[in-house]
Amino acid sequence: MGIFDKIKEKLSHEFIDIIEWLDYTDDTIVHRFERYQNEIKNGAQLIVREGQTAVFINEGQLADVFTPGTYTLNTQNLPILATLKGWKYGFNSPFKAEVYFVNTHLFTDEKWGTKNPITLNDDRFGLVEVRAFGTYAFKISDAGKFVVDIVGTDANFTNFEINEHLKSLISTRFTDTIGEANLPIELYAANTTELSETCLEVMQPEFNFVGISLEKFFIENVSMPEELKKEIFEYSRIDKLDLDKLTKFKTAKAIEAAAANEGGTAGAGMGMGMGFVLAQQMGGMMSPMAGQQAQVQQQQNAPVTPPPMPVQVQYFYALEGQQAGPVSFDQLKVLFANRTINKDVLVWKQGMANWTPLKDVEELKSFLGGNTPPPLPGN
Repeated sequence: MGIFDKIKEKLSHEFIDIIEWLDYTDDTIVHRFERYQNEIKNGAQLIVREGQTAVFINEGQLADVFTPGTYTLNTQNLPILATLKGWKYGFNSPFKAEVYFVNTHLFTDEKWGTKNPITLNDDRFGLVEVRAFGTYAFKISDAGKFVVDIVGTDANFTNFEINEHLKSLISTRFTDTIGEANLPIELYAANTTELSETCLEVMQPEFNFVGISLEKFFIENVSMPEELKKEIFEYSRIDKLDLDKLTKFKTAKAIEAAAANEGGTAGAGMGMGMGFVLAQQMGGMMSPMAGQQAQVQQQQNAPVTPPPMPVQVQYFYALEGQQAGPVSFDQLKVLFANRTINKDVLVWKQGMANWTPLKDVEELKSFLGGNTPPPLPGN
C-alpha cells in the first residue's frame, strides 16, 4: 500500500460520521440530528440507545426506522431510503436525509383537567355542573407515524407541545364517557377507579391513531358545587329515615324550643304542657315492651290525686303528605307560630267531615291575626 493510500484510508476513518443523541433533558420527545445541509457520509455509524428510535425522513417522506443498536449506514440497512433515492448499485458519499431521534421511554405524571365545568342531567337534582382532574402516562409506540403526523419539521419537540393536544382529547372523551355512564351524581366521586379504567379503554384508539400509547389514566377527583353537596347529604339522610318518625321528632323539637323561650309562671305551665306533649309524641317511637311495662307501673302506682281535667279538643294535621298529631289548640298555635305549619295546611278534628285548610276552620282563624272585633251595632 502506497503512502497516499494510507493517508486516504486514515482520512476516511477520521471523517466517518457518528450519528447519535444523548438526552440531557426529561421532557424532550423528538430531537432532530443537525448536520450541515443534512449531509450524511457513506458508511456513517448510527448509534441508537435504549429508550430511543431513529427515524429517517427523505424530502418529507418516511424512510427507514431504527430500533436500539449500532448500525453502519449503507444500502443494505437503508432499503427504503435506497428505493426513494433510486440507488441501484450503492450510493456515493454524502447523501441527504433528516434524522429524528424519538424518545420512547414512559412519560409519567402528566396532568389533565377540565377547563370548564361539565353539565350533567341528574334524575333528582336536574342539571348539575362538575369538574374533574387527574394524571396520565404515555409513550411513543409508533415513532415514524408520530414524527410524520405530529412533529413535522420541529427540531426539538417536547412533551409540553403534545400535552396541550392530549389534554383537549382527554377532556372531550372524558365528558362523553361520564355523560354516557348515567350514574347518580354522588356516585361519580365514589367510582373513580372504574371510571378511570373505562376512560383508558375509550381513549386508547384515539392515542394510537397518532402513534402514542396511553399507558395509564387516573381520575383523582370529581368535584361539584358546595350547595349541591349539601343537598345530596340532606337527601341521603332523609332517604334513610322513616318519614313518620322524622315528623314526630321535628314536632317534639319545635314544641320543646317554644317552651324554653317562655318565662315566669306561664312559662312553667307551658313547659309542663309541652313536656306532656313531648312524652306523648315520643311514646309512639318506643318499643311495645316498654309501653307495656309503663302501663303496669302506672297501675301499681295509682295516683291519689284527682284525675286530670278533661282533654282538650285534639287536632290532626298533614305535614309533607303524612298525617301528624294529635295536638291541642295551644300546641297547634305554637307549630303555626314557628312556621312548622302554615295557613294552608290541612287539619281535622273529631266531628269534621273532611280535612280542611287551617285558614277555613273558624276557631283557628285567630292564628292569622284577625283579632279585630266587628263594629258596634248602629255605628
